[in-house]
Amino acid sequence: MREAENDTHDGKRKCETLWPIFKIAHQKSRYIFDLYHRRNEISKELYEFCLDQGYADRNLIAKWKKPGYERLCCLRCMQPRDHNFATTCVCRVPKHLREEKVIECVHCGCKGCASGD
Repeated sequence: MREAENDTHDGKRKCETLWPIFKIAHQKSRYIFDLYHRRNEISKELYEFCLDQGYADRNLIAKWKKPGYERLCCLRCMQPRDHNFATTCVCRVPKHLREEKVIECVHCGCKGCASGD
């Protein structure tokens, strides 16, 4: 995380400077989610401690439990107020329905987090 924060921002767009931080936060949350919900390797007390201390994003994990959001990259991608025409992010559109085949989310750099991909 410290490397991502101290990395040089030369030649990057303003939004691209935060992408590595979003990626690391997503990986930490996914790792704790998998340890508790998929592999059952940590106790409920340890899981709750990790969430309370901020090691994982409680709201993002809550969305992963719901159908259709299993691969959600960040919460900003599903909030309609942050996008044109009050819709969700382009990374939430399944790949077979996209006009452009290669896209990147402006908020977090995701290349596609729709559950149908």
